[in-house]
Order: sequence, then structure tokens, then C-alpha cells
Amino acid sequence: MNMRPTQTGAYRIGSLLADFAPDFDFSAPLPLPVEEFEERLRRIRRQAVEAGHDAIIVHTGGVGWFHTSNAYLRYICDWMREGVLIIPTDEDKPLTLLSFFTQSVLLPPGGEPVLVEDIWQIGPIGREYADRPGDSVIKTAEKCAELLGNLGLAKGQIGRIGDRTSLTFWAGLEELLPKAKFVADNPILDRLQKVRSPREIEMFRAAAQLVSIGTQAAYHVARPGVTDHEIYAAFSVAQMSLGGETGDGYQIGINEFGTHCGKPYGHIVRPGDLINLYISNVTYRGYTAQTARMIAVGDITSRQEEVLAACTDGVKRAEKLIRSGALMRDVNNAAFEPMIERGMLSSPEARGMPYNWAPMEDGSARLVPRQYVKNIDWEAQGRTLMHLYPATEGPHNPNLGHSVGMAGGQNSFNISSHNYDRLEEGMVFVMHTQWLEPLSAGCNIGDMYVVTKEGFENLSRHTPLETHRIATDA
Repeated sequence: MNMRPTQTGAYRIGSLLADFAPDFDFSAPLPLPVEEFEERLRRIRRQAVEAGHDAIIVHTGGVGWFHTSNAYLRYICDWMREGVLIIPTDEDKPLTLLSFFTQSVLLPPGGEPVLVEDIWQIGPIGREYADRPGDSVIKTAEKCAELLGNLGLAKGQIGRIGDRTSLTFWAGLEELLPKAKFVADNPILDRLQKVRSPREIEMFRAAAQLVSIGTQAAYHVARPGVTDHEIYAAFSVAQMSLGGETGDGYQIGINEFGTHCGKPYGHIVRPGDLINLYISNVTYRGYTAQTARMIAVGDITSRQEEVLAACTDGVKRAEKLIRSGALMRDVNNAAFEPMIERGMLSSPEARGMPYNWAPMEDGSARLVPRQYVKNIDWEAQGRTLMHLYPATEGPHNPNLGHSVGMAGGQNSFNISSHNYDRLEEGMVFVMHTQWLEPLSAGCNIGDMYVVTKEGFENLSRHTPLETHRIATDA
């Protein structure tokens, strides 16, 4: 990439994709029906009754790049902005939404909140923004307290659901309603999302298809002389043109060792490079998919081939065990067998496993080695790589995988050596094996699955798990 103020090669992305077409048809499901949200609300209210709550308050904040801080409101009422949702436990009382209290420019947001009767616009205010006194968070708490009072709940038991962005709001609400009892109860919603409905699985399937289409587009343009920006752009164009909601949920890493994975910075693909497409999040109608794929450009070293083979074999061994009733521990441990057989690890147990981002053995902080690492594309931009990443060799994580859910949601389970839960029909998860050796070799490869009555469906099957090979003259 030419980083000087002249026309760059990045303007060729249109021609690189001119003859691209995926090798399968994308199936785009419609939004979830209202009946699905009605059933969720019924189950939420039932759990609220069992917990003794008179109402539930759900808070979703706004974070950078016009995203929300959690997926709770989208799960309950398909609202993709920030907001506070009041859910009275009594079925004859409607839902009320307080929103528009950040400076987000999503006007209007996608769609309409399902099952919500009244929406209150709080308004972002403040001296700098609007030359008006006040604080939007406190104003939201004040209105919420007023509405709870109107429901006769100023002295009731209120279940609260949110995250770290909710702390100021909760503090304000508790001060305004000192006689109410507030009980943190995120598990009400987290439990509901451990097993997915057939219609939800359609959304995950669509998101996984978008990942495959984006991956095929990346394969289509990847070749010596192309930049990481162009590969990333090809992936983004392909999946977002068919309904993908964001282009910032995935990473790309390219170097001669296969050991870096981040955002594009201007690396030019060369023979001998290893490319990692780590697709952490492609979103369709709020539901996400995750996979990981490797690309080898020309000849690579024998050690790199061995690491690629061990990781690929690991996913395939684990896949054979996927079925309803299978112990997650057993699925996890099967994936590490190829690494143990090759002497890369001594055990699949998470507690004692070395991994790339591990602290010291006593739990104290680990110093990242300070060392010059040659990187000509970075240096062409006036920068120098002076630390060795990763700080230790091993997998990225001391486990195989985790649940896949909605954008902004938390993992409801990890597939790890210490997880003695059993797989259930309707569970959706990713299994990705990883291994990195600084300045030597690296791999991150994996597929996304749903547990079915018959066993499993590989949702990312449209691109092979095996390393994609690009022939070169070198």
C-alpha cells in the first residue's frame, strides 16, 4: 500500500469483486413474528412472579460507534437503540419504554418496538450539547420513578436487568424510590437465551451464511499485492450487501508467522504469508455468527503446516461428539488431543493450560516482551513494532469455544474442561481451535453449530474448515 498522498491501490476493490458470486444462495428469513415476542414476555413475567417481583426494569445503554451495551431490549421487544423498559408483572398492564437519552443519530431506529404501548423521549441534554441544565441519565431515572409510582410500585419489589452502563441509572432510581426493593436479576433473561427456538435458529443460520459469503469474497480477492484493507473490505461488502448489520465485528491478521490478528493497517500480501479471518461477529437482525478461517499464500514452513493440521484435526474430533446429552467437557477435551499427541500441550485442563493472554502462574501481571519485530508495512507508515505478541505460546484461550447469541450479548456457556453441563437441542455455539507461537506459527480455525434432534448442523459448512490455499509463482 502506498501511504503517500497519491492515489492508492485500494480504489481497485470494485474491479477485484466484479466477477464475484458466492457458490450458494443466501436464504433471508423475515423478522421474528410477534408471537415469538409474546411467548418471551409470558416467560419473563412468569419468572418475575416466581421471584416475587412486582415489575422488571431493563436498562440498555449506548456505547461507541452507535451500538448498544447489551442485547436485552432487542431480545424482549426488538428495540435496537438505548432504552429503559418497564415490564409490570401484571399481564393487564402494558410495557412502557423510555428512550432517546443518548446522542445517537439512529432516527428512527430499525423497526418498531414490539408489544410496547408508550414510548417516552427523554432527550439528550446538558450545557455543552443543548445549553440546557440537567443530566439525561438522571432525567431517565426521574421519569422511570414517576411511572413506577403511577403503577403503585413505589414500595414494591423491582427486578433490575442491565450492565455496567446501568450503574448511574440504578443509583438515581434507588435514591428516588427509597422504599422500593431493587433486586438484580439478569439471569431471568440469560436463562431464556441458553436454548434457541426454531425461528431464532433461522436467524443464526442466515448470519452464518453471510459469514460464508464474506469469506468466499475474501478468498476471491486475496492474492499477493492486495492489502489487508482490501480483503477486509471485500468481506464487508459481500455480507453487508445482503443484510449484515455491521462491518466492525471481525478481525483480520496477516504476517509471515500467522501470529497477529487485529484490524487492517496496510499490510501487503506476500508469498509465505498466513492470513487469519477471525469472524467474531456478523449480525443479521440482531443474531450473530462466528467462524475462523486460515489462508496460506504460497509455501509455508513445516512447523506452520503442523500447527494448521493440529488445529483442523481438533475441530473435527470435537465435532464427532456433538449431540444432545454430550458432556461439554468431553467435546472440549477431544479438540486438544491432536496438540497433546504432538507434544504441544500436556493436558486439556483449562486451569493449568498456557494460553496467549495468560498472567503469570501466581496470577500476577505478565510483562509483554520488549523486542524489535521487523514489519516493513508498519515501518513504511513511520511506526515500529517494539513488542512481541503474543507474550506466550499456546492457544488464544484455555478452552474450545462458547455459545453464540445476539449482538452485544454475553456468552451463556463456554465449552471448556471445567464445564460438566450437557448439550441440549437448540444450543448454538462456535468451536475454534487456536495455537500461536511468536515469530513461528499460528492458527485460529473453527465452525459454528446448532444441536439438533439428529445430532448437529454445521451452520458454517459453506466454506471448508481446511486452510484455503493461494498458489504463487514464488
